[in-house]
Amino acid sequence: MTIEYDEKGKIFTDIVTKISVPVTIQTTTHLMRGHMHVQRDRRVKDELDRHENFLALTDVYVLGPDGQTLFHAPFLAVRRDQVVWVMPEPRSDEEASS
Repeated sequence: MTIEYDEKGKIFTDIVTKISVPVTIQTTTHLMRGHMHVQRDRRVKDELDRHENFLALTDVYVLGPDGQTLFHAPFLAVRRDQVVWVMPEPRSDEEASS
């Protein structure tokens, strides 16, 4: 990691700050609930439009057809070409205030 300063004291760093957005994702085979991480001042759509092969999700629950949890993972990389749709979930009052 590098941190640089300009003559006015502005800080430049390689760290990218992102916001955790709760989402439901339908892939070609599974329904998933987890958190997608979006850069500040960007939309979920902007994250989906990036030219990367995988979409990073955290705290992911993979659900079966009956809604039962099949699998839980702290991190899951999903191939973007397998995503059918993404729905951002409403934030709880506690998450919105932080």
